[in-house]
Amino acid sequence: MAESRLKPSVVLLCHEDDPLDVEGLSAWLATSMRLVGVVAIRSSWKRSWRAVRREYRRTGFIGLIDVLAFRLYYQMFLAARDAAWTRGEITRLQRIYPGRPDQAAQLQVTDPNDREVRTFLEALRPDLVIARCKVLLRPEIFDIARAGTFALHPGICPEYRNAHGCFWALVHRDRSRVGMTVLKIDRGVDTGAVFLHASCACDEVRDTHITIQHRVVTESLDAIADVLAGVARGRATPLRTDGRASAVWGQPTLSAYLRWKRAARRERQHAAHLTAVP
Repeated sequence: MAESRLKPSVVLLCHEDDPLDVEGLSAWLATSMRLVGVVAIRSSWKRSWRAVRREYRRTGFIGLIDVLAFRLYYQMFLAARDAAWTRGEITRLQRIYPGRPDQAAQLQVTDPNDREVRTFLEALRPDLVIARCKVLLRPEIFDIARAGTFALHPGICPEYRNAHGCFWALVHRDRSRVGMTVLKIDRGVDTGAVFLHASCACDEVRDTHITIQHRVVTESLDAIADVLAGVARGRATPLRTDGRASAVWGQPTLSAYLRWKRAARRERQHAAHLTAVP
């Protein structure tokens, strides 16, 4: 019991339709830390509509069609394989991290900025909140945890901010920045202090950007836990990122996805040719 009390207390904030977070990362948190609460965000057509409007303002009509075309393509040709990978990854994580997330307090909401979320967090008084959501949090939510609220961002910040950083790094062949970032949430879009960058090996021809952006997180969980424990104890120093390029990226598009896959196949064929040359 004394050893358990030394672990930082944490609340997970995630989308209820993301099983990797709900079942996999929650088991990791319940094992590596003291998971005291889970806030599950229900899907909302209003939030989806706002996302469509934002993308339209960002890229115009043609860009929006490209985004919607990719979503259709993904559901038709890629989603089933990714779902199978996710189930296997959840099984792997639950075997490594046998904690019991069901013992934590639970809350379901449609908006993580609702007053009931604030009341829930204030009652639990966690050391940390881990936000795995695609919603900008307000200060009255992200400032409650004693040591702050942190994102496990799928992308290297500050170069690849917003939800699909890995995708755009792959598209632009910026492979040294295909990875994830542990950052403290502030008022901006992934502009907070950075505490960790991590990556993993991937098969660009076979893997989708979804499995890659999940793997850069799930294959770095022990390092992430160490960093967050240091943050909770006041012993972690942010990385220097001043002077680096910074950009916010939009939704994946079909044209960019196909361009990435063509480039990855050409590079593999070129490498195989060089290997075969006596």
